[in-house]
Amino acid sequence: MTPIHFSFSTAFVLGLSGLAFHRTHLLSALLCLEGMMLSLFIALSLWTMSLSSTSFSALPVLLLAFSACEASTGLALLVATARTHGTDRLQALNLLQC
Repeated sequence: MTPIHFSFSTAFVLGLSGLAFHRTHLLSALLCLEGMMLSLFIALSLWTMSLSSTSFSALPVLLLAFSACEASTGLALLVATARTHGTDRLQALNLLQC
């Protein structure tokens, strides 16, 4: 494994562990998801560049578009929960009451 691949896989694992262990605030969970998506985007971009094929060149752009949609939806949920509950703590949210 090259150092570049190791750094991107480490960034993905750090984002995943941050999402698993530090789930106190919704904003921190969204930041961990964005870190994971950024490492996936860079790894997918490097993969398509190493193939030197134009058939897979749209995949990183598609992943970036889905990441932007995920971020906007997450921020809209953050604003909605902050207005209704007064906090962005995930423990204050109950899916059965929403």
